[in-house]
Formats: sequence, C-alpha cells, structure tokens
Amino acid sequence: MKTKTKGQNTWSKLLRYCRKYVPVIVIALICAAAGTVLTLLGPDMLSEITDKITAGLAGGIDMDGIAAIGITLVVIYAISAVLSLSQGLIMSNITQKVSKKLRTDLAHKMNRLPISYYNKSATGDILSRVTNDVDTIGQAMNQSIGTVVTAVAMFIGSIIMMLRTNVIMTLTAIVATIIGFGLMAVIMKKSQKYFASQQEYLGKINGHVEEVYTGHNVVKAYNGEAQMRTTFQELNQGLKNSAFKAQFLSGLMPPLMGFIGNLGFVAVCVVGAVLALDGTISFGVIVAFIMYVRYFTQPLSQIAQAAQNLQSASAAGGRVFEFLEEAEMEDESRKENTLATAVGKVKFDQVKFAYENSENLVIKNFSTEVKPGQKVAIVGPTGAGKTTLVNLLIRFNELTGGEIYIDDTPISSLTRENIHDLFCMVLQDTWLFEGSIKENLIYNQQNITDEKLEEACKAVGLHRFIQSLTDGYDTVLNDKVNLSAGQKQQLTIARAMLKDAPMLILDEATSSVDTRTELLIQQAMDQLMEGRTSFVIAHRLSTIKNADVILVLKDGDILESGSHTELLAKNGFYAELYNSQFEQAS
Repeated sequence: MKTKTKGQNTWSKLLRYCRKYVPVIVIALICAAAGTVLTLLGPDMLSEITDKITAGLAGGIDMDGIAAIGITLVVIYAISAVLSLSQGLIMSNITQKVSKKLRTDLAHKMNRLPISYYNKSATGDILSRVTNDVDTIGQAMNQSIGTVVTAVAMFIGSIIMMLRTNVIMTLTAIVATIIGFGLMAVIMKKSQKYFASQQEYLGKINGHVEEVYTGHNVVKAYNGEAQMRTTFQELNQGLKNSAFKAQFLSGLMPPLMGFIGNLGFVAVCVVGAVLALDGTISFGVIVAFIMYVRYFTQPLSQIAQAAQNLQSASAAGGRVFEFLEEAEMEDESRKENTLATAVGKVKFDQVKFAYENSENLVIKNFSTEVKPGQKVAIVGPTGAGKTTLVNLLIRFNELTGGEIYIDDTPISSLTRENIHDLFCMVLQDTWLFEGSIKENLIYNQQNITDEKLEEACKAVGLHRFIQSLTDGYDTVLNDKVNLSAGQKQQLTIARAMLKDAPMLILDEATSSVDTRTELLIQQAMDQLMEGRTSFVIAHRLSTIKNADVILVLKDGDILESGSHTELLAKNGFYAELYNSQFEQAS
C-alpha cells in the first residue's frame, strides 16, 4: 500500500511539473483516441463487404457498393494513421522539453544545495538521477502514456462495437479475458517494489564505479582490486536480482495476454459457428468479431508492457523529485548589504558548529580576532576542525551559533557570492576541467591579460613547462596531457593569484609538491600575501614559521596562539607537534 501511494504521489508531482504542457498533451491523447476509434470502424465495414459478397454469390456481386465501402475504409485508416502520427510527434516534442527542463532544474538544484548534502551523497548516484532516471521518465512519457490511452480507447471501443453487433458473442469474448485483468493487477502490484529497487541499485553501481575509477591509482597501489570487485559484484548481484524479478513478473503479462487472446479467438469461432448455423447471425458478423477480439485482447498486452515502463518511470521519478525536494540553502535575494572589497579584519565571536543531525559540536565557542594583512596559520591534529573553520569563514557551512565578522560586518548579512568574491582559495584537492590551460587559469574571471597569466605562472614556476607544450597556454587538459600532482597544484595556485582577492585561504596548498618547488611557491605566496589577510592550513609546520599568528586547534577550540617563536618557548602542544615532525623526519 505504501509503494502504491508513493507511486501515485510521484505521478501527481510529475503531472504538476508538466502542467504547462498539459493542454498540448491532452490534444495528443485526443488524437491517439480519435485514431483508435476510427480504426474500430474497420471491422464493421469489413462485415458489410463480407455480407455483400456472400449475398452476391447467388445473384451477382454489388461491386459498386463494395468499392464505395472500400474507399471509405481506406480514407478512415488514412485519417487514423495521420492522427496517430500527430500524437507521436507531439509527445516526442513534449518529452524532450520535459526532459530538458528536468535536467536544467536538477543542474540549478545542485547549485542551491548545501555542501553538507554532497558530503553525504555519492557522486555517481547524483549523476544517475540526472541521466538514467530522467531518460527513464522521458521514455515512459514518449512511449507508454500514448500507448495506455490508445489501448484503453481500443479496449472500450471494441466492447461497444461488439455489443452493437452481438451481445452473446461479446459476453463470450469478455468471459475469456476477465481472468487476464486479475492476473495483471496482481503482477503489477508485486513488481512495483522491484522496479524501485532496480533504480536504487543502478544509482549505487554508478556511485561505486565513479568512486573506484577516480581513485584507481590508490586501489591498484593497495592491491584493492579484489575488495572493490567484491563490492561491485554484491551491488551487481542486487541489481540483477531486482531487475530479474521486475522484468520476469512484467514479462509474464504479454504471453499471458497472448494466451487469453487466442482463447478468445477459439471461443468466438465456436460460438459464432453455432449461431451462424442457427441463422442467428451472418457470416460477416463472425469476420467482424474475429477482428474485434484481436482489438479487445491486444490492448491488454499493450497495457501490460506500458505498465512495466510506467513502473520504472515511477521509481525514477521518485528519485528525481526526492533530489529536487532536498532542503536548499537559505534564499539570500533579500540581502542588500555588500562589501565591494575588504580591508581584511576578521573576527570569530563564540563560533559553534555541529554537522546536520548531530549534537556533537565540531567547533566549540571559538573566538579570535585577525588584523588586516596578517598571515594566520591554523594547525592541529587531524579532526581538530581546521578545514571546518575556514569552511565556516567562506560559508561553505553555516554556523550553529555565534558569528563571524569581516570588517565588522557579520557574514550572515552578506550573500555567499559576495563572501566568495572576497577570497581566493587553494584546496588540498586540485580541480581542473577539460579545457585549455588558459581557460583553467582564468576560470570565471574577467580582464585577465596574457601578461598577467604568464606572470602568475612564472611566480609558481610553471611558465617554462607550459611553453614546452605544443600549444602552450592553449593546450587542452585531457587524458593525453599528463600533469603531475605538483603541476596541477601549481596551476590552482596560479589561478588563485590571478583572482587577486583581498583575502586568501590556503588548505594544504603545497602538499603535493617537492621541496624545491615548495620553496618557489612559498616565495610567490609570500609576495601574494603582502597586504592581504591570509588563512593557511598546514600539517607541515616548517611552512608556517613566518606566520604572524599561529592558532593551535584541538577538539574544536583554540588551545594555544602566538608566533612560532612564542609557541616554541611555551613548550606546549605546538612545540610537541613541531618537534615530533622533525623526529619523524630524522
């Protein structure tokens, strides 16, 4: 019952989503129904032709009458074909528009979801919703909805025409097919849960494959192929089982309907022969009924096939609308406060943060003040809250309590876009897209000259390497261009330098480069940091000796703060961390 209700809710949501196109869809369905009704006039006319031929065997066949009926029949079938073609063209057009709108809305939704959603969701599963699930909905709309309308019109129309022709033979055909409805209803009810499971497993497999492919070097380095293969086989087996049950149950319906249709033919022929011998009906009625029985039973098979596609679409639609209905970030269109630039004064005032649905605070009553132009290093053991702290500063995550101020302005009063404009950021994980080196460097920035581009690359020690490439700065980054992890990091640092924002966030910015390159980048970063407030997260404490302030975090709060020399003199937790690194190095 729960699955049925969920499916009904999905279709009601899809209907509301397509309300703009409902009038056109109705026109298409009317065309489908009208074409079907015209088709149903055929057997009655064939019955007339048969009776004229039978009557003419004794005294001459009325060829003019037969020709007139035949021409009328051709015209009717031609109009029916045009109406069916019109329905197909309209539904194909509407389907593509709805699919495009769904993909567009899903893409926009991705930009409105908080970072926390992506932290708990598999990338492959999200991709599956945008691709596989939307395609499944589109196919069902294009193929199955029209089929259902046509089949229902054919089914009801054939019953009406049969009743007009002969009641006894109509009852014979109906009795032979009643059992089909019952079996079809039972099978549809059983198979719905398997269609939902099939879509769910498809998303999980996509997520697993994407995850393993992006980390295939690590998988191979740790000889984890067998473990990954085991996980994949479990997911693949789950998909196979659910898909088999769904397809098997739905696949039972067409042959079942075929058997019932054949049974109907036999029943009509036997009963028709008896009635014809008694003189109750003419031979033409039997010919008409043979066609009507086909029209009567064929829709059951079509409905069965359409039901299978609609069940898949219902499961896919549930996943798509589940994504579209996820809680979004706060709407900030009402906010009018803006900072065109920033001096760089930052204040953390009793900041608290806990992840969604968690009562455990990751950041606990964190308070500190950063003066304009200071280089602030944030250090501490893994899980201390270093990255979380800068994520709060740039509003990738929202505060649970307290406030952060930039130039005495609370960041909660500023839009996220405004805050992002005030920072340039280099993350531990590099991100480059398939485009030229130049496009990657000036990503979403205006008025970047070639001179500035080369200057930034020279600063990070990358200019000579880029010039050695065949197309230089126009070289497209793809699988054919092998960049080391360090070179990728250098590119992202150059990108941050080109943004030239008043404040910097560096999260393990030199974690992937060798010592010589690190020294070169440190010199460039020191030059870039002049006059700018900078927040540097570093595990290698040797890289932040020249920081103005070092904040030592532990368990979400400041344990110590001061310069490198001051903290070493205290001989506390920082000194312990610093000395331990040199002991490990030695």
